[in-house]
Amino acid sequence: MRIMLKLVLDCDADAAWRALHSPRAVADLYGPLLDLAPMEAAGMPTTLEPGADVPVRMQLGIPSGGLALGDQLIHVSERYTKDANGPVRVFRDSGIPLTGPLAALDVWDHQMAVSPAPGDATKTLWRDRLVIGGAAAPLLWPALWAAWQWRGARLKQLAPTWAHDPELAGDDPGEPEV
Repeated sequence: MRIMLKLVLDCDADAAWRALHSPRAVADLYGPLLDLAPMEAAGMPTTLEPGADVPVRMQLGIPSGGLALGDQLIHVSERYTKDANGPVRVFRDSGIPLTGPLAALDVWDHQMAVSPAPGDATKTLWRDRLVIGGAAAPLLWPALWAAWQWRGARLKQLAPTWAHDPELAGDDPGEPEV
């Protein structure tokens, strides 16, 4: 079973790609409803690198007092391809839910593709696909679909904050700073 999103985000593809590799930015997509907390004493890595296996605990509510929803292993890989509009970078989480309701799934394949938006390189075309499988997939699909709609809204809300150097209102690029 599949859940897909296709959005144009208000940030460039480089900023979106950096955000995909940031555990905090990824966790923010589910906030404030859910939080991702590290399962290891070393804490969360600062970046999600290809080949990494990152165990996380999903919690409802605030991290220190939230209700645990289950543990998940994030396994990171990436690939590069092209489409009719140019280069596409694909971030893949092929980890698996370890505990909780989602552990009833046999398949978890989450891929996020970012590329410059057609006709506007200052924006990102974001394609998000989650494939789930197993006997529990039809039962879990509606809740995951709803979570992905929330995720899509959060992507649109947070993407402008991902730029390193956001333009400030009233900035005049022709005026030197004093």
